[in-house]
Formats: sequence, C-alpha cells, structure tokens
Amino acid sequence: MVEVEHLIKTYGAQNAVDDISFRADKGEIVGFLGPNGAGKSTTMKIALGYLPPTAGTVRIGGFDVQQDPLAVRRRVGYLPEHNPLYLDMYVHEYLEFIGSVHGLAGRELRQRVAQLVQKVGLTREQNKQIGALSKGYRQRVGLAQALVHDPEVLILDEPTTGLDPNQIGEIRQLIRELGEDKTVIFSTHILPEVTALCSRVVIISRGKLVADAPVAELAARAAGETVLRAEFEGAVATAPLAALPGVRGVEAAGPGVVLIRTAPGTDVRAAVSRLAVEQGWLLLGLRQEQQTLEAVFGELTK
Repeated sequence: MVEVEHLIKTYGAQNAVDDISFRADKGEIVGFLGPNGAGKSTTMKIALGYLPPTAGTVRIGGFDVQQDPLAVRRRVGYLPEHNPLYLDMYVHEYLEFIGSVHGLAGRELRQRVAQLVQKVGLTREQNKQIGALSKGYRQRVGLAQALVHDPEVLILDEPTTGLDPNQIGEIRQLIRELGEDKTVIFSTHILPEVTALCSRVVIISRGKLVADAPVAELAARAAGETVLRAEFEGAVATAPLAALPGVRGVEAAGPGVVLIRTAPGTDVRAAVSRLAVEQGWLLLGLRQEQQTLEAVFGELTK
C-alpha cells in the first residue's frame, strides 16, 4: 500500500504541497488529479524518493521513503509524463538492461522481457531502435520498463499520452488487469479515463487536498444538478431568477450569460421565459446541460 501522511513541501514562502494525507491499498486504482501547478508531480517525486519532503512521511509497502529508499524503489514502478528512454538502444536490449539494473539475470530476465513485450503489445517492434518508434510505442516501452521488476506499486503519470484510440483501450485494459493485485496511482488530465479506470479519486489544488472519494460518489454529485445556460441581451438581475421554484443557485458566466442550477429533473425553461417577458429582458437562448465530472472538478479546484 501507499500511505501519505501530512506531507509538506516548501519552496521559499510557498507550500507546493500543503499538509496532504491519503492512502492507496492493494487492488486499488486511484486517480490522482489536479490542475497544472497543483503539486501532483512534486508529491509523486517525493513518493519515489527523488525529492525530500519539508515535513510529513510517505510509506510504500510499510517502508519509509526517506529511511529505506532502496527498499521502496524495489517495490515501485514509475512511468513519468515525459518518458526518458535511450533512443539508440533496441527495445529488447533496453528492457533487458533495465531488468538487469533491478537484479534480474539469465533465463529469468529473458522470460520476463518476453512476457512484457507481449503484454504491452511490442512484439512486432521489439527488434527496432527506440528512436525509430512512434510516440505511442515509446509510451508502451516506458510502461514495460516500469513493470519489468514486477513491482507492488505502480505510479503512472499520463500513461496514455500520444496513444491512438485503439492503443488507449488496450493500455486501459492492461492497467485494469494490473490493478487487480497491485496498487496503482494514476495521474491524468483526461477525466473520462478516471471514470473508465479508477475506483477512487484524490484531487489536490494549490497544494491542498480538496477531495478524496470514490469515483461513484463524485459521479453522483455530478448527476445531482442540472445546469440551464440562459443568454440575454445585456446584463440582468440574478435575484428574480434565484427566486424561481426549483432553482438552487444562479451565477453570471459572462456578459448577458447566466448559469441557473436546479434540482435534477427540474425544467425551469418555461419559467425563465415568462420571467424574461415580465422583466422586459430580451432572451436570446436557453440550453439545458447535465452537470459533468469536469464541472465538479472545476468547482473543487477553482
């Protein structure tokens, strides 16, 4: 498992990571989300032992990252967002080299590399130089190197970057299979991937933890409101709109644009149209939208 407790990382006067705590258990795929600059990469680098924390602890498989860094690295596979590879090496050669770094040798190493080449879909590419591969196949090589020592924990940063839709489906299926007996922390900006892969989501914003919940709970929250987008010619008062039955909230979203949040299943379009006539507002358009996971993410991180 992965345990993060009261983690802080300070640069000057700024806390890049500000007292966050969460855990990920075996058999769990946890989505680790946040906008750019939220502190995701810093947290992952601390968990991998690349950066020291200012305060707090990270334990992987029961080992403290600061006190037992080698024990931690034996148990973790990491695929960074910017996948560093030796482009002049051949795929098979590179994976055998990485395996040897982890202490594999001889028949065990050859069998492990052969299994991985097949598992991540590199069979036809294994005798090519990495520099000759497309971005999608390089990403597969990066995933294979993260798996070569059969780690207990996988930390994947944007693992489907550069893949085509077919490849994305294949890698998602592989991650699901890996998540059955490993701990997987999966960082991405593509929220549909979260709903497709993750059982739980941890969201940070400006270094602070803003959500730690099952995906189903956030999805239920997303489905818990309907948003009506109303466009008027010029600014309008929001108080009369907020007073309509079934309206939970009203906010301006631009010149003459108002977002009206209602209870699920409530349609206030007719009431808004009548109100516009009564108030003398020129109504240009109404569009009813379902609240999405992207909108919930935006609310939590704005």
